[in-house]
Amino acid sequence: MHLAYPAVLSALLFCTGLHGVLARRNAILVLMSVELMLNAVNLNLVAFDVWLSRAAKDTLHSGQALTLFTIAIAAAEIGIGLAIVLAVYRNRGTSDIDKLRDTAEGPEASGPDTGGPGTSAAEKAEATA
Repeated sequence: MHLAYPAVLSALLFCTGLHGVLARRNAILVLMSVELMLNAVNLNLVAFDVWLSRAAKDTLHSGQALTLFTIAIAAAEIGIGLAIVLAVYRNRGTSDIDKLRDTAEGPEASGPDTGGPGTSAAEKAEATA
């Protein structure tokens, strides 16, 4: 089998995962897209390891070893990521990333000196005069 087939499949998987990360709003679907991207990397590592092992008979199969490490890191990432998503869902009632991004920015300073969102037009005029 040629190296081009798994490389093209890996590129398609990676692009699908990248689109999912950029386009999705649900945190769980974003985590699944990150997993697709990591699996594309794993496929590339194994394909290049097999391709390089044909040239030299005495190889250490480092691509397959790196794939095992990537799988372990991906399992830890999905476990921690899902725990965080579930904790945020329990506290906020949503897993929509756009709504969570708004709450992460924090409250804006308000008052007559800053002219924040809680200041009326008359208070702003008094503060500037």
